Amino acid sequence: MRRDAGVEEVSLRDEATETELTVRVADRTIEADDVVVLELEDPQGGPLPQWEPGAHIDLRLPGGLIRQYSLCGDPEAPTWRIAVLRVPEGRGGSARVHDELQAGALIQVRGPRNRFPLVPAERYVFIAGGIGVTPILPMVAAAERAGAKWELHYGGRSRTSMAFLSDLEAFGDLVTAYPEDEVGLIDLDHVLDVAGAGVSVYSCGPAPLLEALGTRCAERKDVTLRTERFTARQLGDTPSAQSFEVELVVSGMTVTVPPDRSILEVVEDAGVEVLYSCQEGTCGTCETAVIQGEIDHRDSLLTPEERASNETMLICVSRAACPRLVLEL
Repeated sequence: MRRDAGVEEVSLRDEATETELTVRVADRTIEADDVVVLELEDPQGGPLPQWEPGAHIDLRLPGGLIRQYSLCGDPEAPTWRIAVLRVPEGRGGSARVHDELQAGALIQVRGPRNRFPLVPAERYVFIAGGIGVTPILPMVAAAERAGAKWELHYGGRSRTSMAFLSDLEAFGDLVTAYPEDEVGLIDLDHVLDVAGAGVSVYSCGPAPLLEALGTRCAERKDVTLRTERFTARQLGDTPSAQSFEVELVVSGMTVTVPPDRSILEVVEDAGVEVLYSCQEGTCGTCETAVIQGEIDHRDSLLTPEERASNETMLICVSRAACPRLVLEL
């Protein structure tokens, strides 16, 4: 867990046993512009595993794509609910969900996994941008049940593009909507000033929102910020990749990772089975224990403390900063 100049990005290990199962699309509705909501159920009629606010699941989509989506329904309900924004410039995952997952369809899922848990606090400020409202929905419900003080500031391009806006109206003035075409962007400075000291801020949304919020909270020692990214952080210029060796102690082999390939790709080719999902360093599925060696972290998930510990790495994007790594694979 990161505590750096008032900024904290939660990165707790999910202790729950990860499940891989087949679910059926029980219902499919259009929630907002380009946003579809899927209700997922056990084809045998049993309850799906419970989860905690902030959790997400992997969908194994047709064509071999794997995509992560936050669970946004009731954690104790027997079914799961996700909301998916169609991303025209994306890599095809959201288009397959929109175009191919109709009611009655069966799909493989994995999880739930939680790298964005709601930590108990007396006061919360939730800040959501666009489809980033999905992990926030169960959080505000949990905060309400716990009797905590909370408020949600939710921005989007327009009212018709903002999912679950009608559901959130039930919370009255605890929720402030910011349709950009009506009122502009969320005034982060004002929100933080009004929130005052000691508040826990949770945010999910587009990278510019998270970067702006991170910059402001880094200047505040009295505010704790927890964020979740659904796109990889822009790292800027990175050192030229070099070949390096990776010793896999469990498998009893050593492989060479060339500059143009990831550790994940090379160990898979070597026949070593590794769970992975996003391949962008954002979801944490491929997080691997490091026994020896210096890591060149290139992910968007691990906290500074976790990186400094040199205990784990995300092998889909991170590399070695030394000639040889020893991994628990």
